[in-house]
Amino acid sequence: MALSTDEVRRIAFLARIAVSDAEVERMREQLSSILDHFGVLSEIDTDDVPPTAQSFDLTNVERADEAGAPIERDAALDGAPRRDDGYFRVRAVLD
Repeated sequence: MALSTDEVRRIAFLARIAVSDAEVERMREQLSSILDHFGVLSEIDTDDVPPTAQSFDLTNVERADEAGAPIERDAALDGAPRRDDGYFRVRAVLD
């Protein structure tokens, strides 16, 4: 499927990419080639292939949710860029 230069410019516009005239021509050839490859894939008979979201089984790696020793306040505040009277100091989000 051959794309026109106008279609390539529209795609570049939607992707917010500035392209020169030389780039438009190069992209037109490359994108057309990619679409030709997808055209070949669309000819494959997939009627007997069940739809899947993953090609392999996924398993979650989880640990037990157990309470541990609390972190000391000073240790937690050591990495804070700003602190005030034992608390994290943050900028106001709302007026």
